[in-house]
Amino acid sequence: MATTNLSEYDKTTIPDAKNFRFGIVVSEWNTHITEGLYNGAKNTLLEHGVKPENIIKWDVPGSFELIYGAKKMQQQHVNAVIVIGSVIKGETKHFDFVCDGVTQGIKDLNVLNETPVIFCVLTDDTEQQAIDRSGGKHGNKGTEAAVVAIKMADLRQKI
Repeated sequence: MATTNLSEYDKTTIPDAKNFRFGIVVSEWNTHITEGLYNGAKNTLLEHGVKPENIIKWDVPGSFELIYGAKKMQQQHVNAVIVIGSVIKGETKHFDFVCDGVTQGIKDLNVLNETPVIFCVLTDDTEQQAIDRSGGKHGNKGTEAAVVAIKMADLRQKI
């Protein structure tokens, strides 16, 4: 259970992002959730000086396709990639396979490539939990992902 608001952070600790480019790959599955996450991420990037033309958005059919989308986005000369998805538990093991596959795939991209990929995939038991984390009572995980993306882009530039 979320114990903090995902949208709350100390804005004074965020590096200058005006010269960074970000890719955001968004799953079309559970669009009412993923678009809220995307809006949180995009608005946070803009708030920290990223130019609108330096935010590239690609849509993919589902969360499993985020891996391929992120791999191709890494080739677009971006400083970081954010993947956005929402997998809500159902009555079958499909949830477990998708969540595990996406998690491992994104981990592999981070290990094998130089461009950081930020994991913003909600894996909730209920639709309400997803709503609460995509701009609802627990804030917006997209906001948190954008902050992480800025920090990782800055780290990548420094090392």
